[in-house]
Parts: sequence; structure tokens; C-alpha cells
Amino acid sequence: MSPRGAALRLGAYYGALFMAVGVQLPFWPLWLKDHGLGPAEIGLILAATYLVKSVVNPLIGHLVDKSGERRRPMLWLAVGATIAWTGFSLVEGFWPILALTIVALGFFSGIMPVGEALALMTTQRMGLDYGRVRLWGSASFIVIAILGGKLLVGHPTDILVWLITATLALTALTCAALPDVRVPVTAHGRGQPLRPLATSLPFLLLLAAGSLNSAAHTVYYAFSTIHWKAAGISDDTIGLLWSEGVVAEILLFAVSARVARRLGAPGLLLVGALGGMLRWTILGLTTDLPLLAAAQVLHAATFACTHLGAMYALRAVPPGLAARAQGLYAAVAAGVVPGLMSPITGQLYEHLNGHAFLVMTGLSAAMAVAAGLLLKQHGQRPGQGTAAEHTPHPPVQTQQGEGGGQRQND
Repeated sequence: MSPRGAALRLGAYYGALFMAVGVQLPFWPLWLKDHGLGPAEIGLILAATYLVKSVVNPLIGHLVDKSGERRRPMLWLAVGATIAWTGFSLVEGFWPILALTIVALGFFSGIMPVGEALALMTTQRMGLDYGRVRLWGSASFIVIAILGGKLLVGHPTDILVWLITATLALTALTCAALPDVRVPVTAHGRGQPLRPLATSLPFLLLLAAGSLNSAAHTVYYAFSTIHWKAAGISDDTIGLLWSEGVVAEILLFAVSARVARRLGAPGLLLVGALGGMLRWTILGLTTDLPLLAAAQVLHAATFACTHLGAMYALRAVPPGLAARAQGLYAAVAAGVVPGLMSPITGQLYEHLNGHAFLVMTGLSAAMAVAAGLLLKQHGQRPGQGTAAEHTPHPPVQTQQGEGGGQRQND
């Protein structure tokens, strides 16, 4: 497969995946609200989605690294998510919705960390810019967020179930077309031991920074749409606000290679933390539309810089640990910590309303401390000590069709 062909297939995958995210993330709380759930119950539902990741992602990462495959597990996870999501058209009440959420998100959450491992291996081996591939996911998020906001004007939120189902089916199709990157495993079917990763100070600091950043976004993801709508902002304008943040994200991704070379992974994380301190302070103090629009530009820092910093750090992890590293990072930073934070978030919003964003400012300040400590560790790779900097990676195998494949050193 040529580098251009790989870039197109990865871009299509990210585009489809983030269409699903672009419907679910800003608008799914409205579906939950319209089905009789209050702020505290919505917080618990969202907590369940995070906590599912803490179980599913390490398990999937372990199985993927054990098998050496990437593409086929992603395909089956996407198919499972598509089938499960149709069930939301049939359920009512908190407990049935919670149970189905655990099943549907169990499939869906496992796709992304495996996809990131595949994308990082492919872009690194073929000399592609990860950020320019990843930006197609952000672009599709914008389109679907705008269309979703417009579609909800005059239509019931039940339409969201079928929009998400359709985008998940499209994700399954794009997973089937991905490069079939494989990592050789030992004769006993085991990947590399996990201990070097679990005892790596840079990796633990990366987990801390990423976790605090995810926790700081919980009020935004769960209640910004509800908060802005209560302030009299229309659905389509809310869609534009979400999209504006992603436009800033895309611009950052478009120049990601240059920014990463200049700042390094720890520097990107520090910029994300400082941007969060400013962004959440603005959102906590006002619903004035021009100020909200200005604050949304900072999504380039709070999400894009943090994501790029984490991915560039994790790219240094040896391929035999890559899926587990992604799974652990997703489980902790995007699962356990924001999952534990979400019920608190529901209580915070219920009692503080928009001032709950100011609590998130404090979490971003704590993230800045973790990023600063990671900056002092610069030169060490997650999962490796300084002495291992020159340790060659195991070979990565790419299957090029039914008849066999080629081996290349990453």
C-alpha cells in the first residue's frame, strides 16, 4: 500500500469515527434529558461510559497485543457497536438505559485506542504526518455537529439514535479498509512484558496530565449544551460553538509536525493546561456569545495540544506494547478518572450551575504541574528509561492482501 493510499484510508476511518462522536458528544445529553433523566442521573450515565473504558480498553489492548492484529478487532468492535446502538430506540428508564449504555459503549470505546496504535505505527513507518491524517476526524466532527444542531430544530431527539447508528455502520466499513498492520508475537503468543511501562515515571506523569485534562472537560462535555440552551442560545448556534472549537483544533493539527518539533510532547501538554485554565474561567463566568466564541478557540489548546502531546509521547512506546499503552492511557485518562469525576460533575452543575466550570480551572492548574514535571523528564520515553533510547523496536509486519506480507523495521 502506498503512503497516499494509507493516508486516505486512515483519513476515512477518522472521518467516520468522529461523525459518531460528533453526534454523541454534544447532543446525547439532550436525548437523555428528553427521556426523563435529571442532571445527577445524566452524570451517572456519563460516569458509566468512562468507567466502561477502564475495563474494556486494557482488556482489548491486551488481546490485541497478544494476537498482533489491529484491523480485524477494530472491525468487530465497530459492528458490535452498530448493532447495540439500535437498542436505544426500544429502552426507557434509567436502569435499562444504563445497561444498554454499558454494552454499546463497551464496543465503541475499544475501537479508538487500537485505531490510534495502528495509525501511529502506519504514519511513523510511511513518513506521514499524524496530525494531518487525524484532522479529518475533526473536520467530520464539525460537519456533523452543525448538521446535528440544525436537524434538532423542530425534530425530536430520538433521531439521534439513528444518526449514531448510521455513523457507526460507516465506521465499520472504513475499519475493513484500513492497512492490516501486525506486530509479531512470541511463540507463546505473548507480547512484551508490561512492567517497563507500568514503572515508567514519564508514562505515569503522562497519565496524570491526561487524566486531569479529561476530568477538566467533564462539565463541558456533559452540561455545556444544556447550560447554553438554558441561557437562550439556539440549538444551531450551539452546534456552531462546538464546531468553532474543532476548527481551531483542525488548524493546530494541520501544523502539528512543526508545533511538536518546537514544543515537544511535554510542552504541548503544558500549553493544553494553561489554555484550560483560561477557557474554563471564561465559561464559568459568562454566557455572553462573543466571549463564548473566543473561549472556544482555546479548544486547540485544551484538546488538540493535549492529544498531540500524548500521542507523540506514546509513539515512542515499542510496538509490542503499543496497544496496551494506548489501552491503559485511554482506560485511566479517558476512563477511570473522568468516570469518577462525572457523578461529581452532575452534583456540581446541579448546585453551582455554570460556576461548575471554575472547578475545572483548578483541575487544569493541577495538570500544569504534572506537565511541568514531565518536562523535567524530557529525554526519557514512556515505557523506557534513558538508557533504552537506542533500543531498536521489534519489526512491524504489514499484510498486503491475502497472499502474504512484508516485514519492515519500525
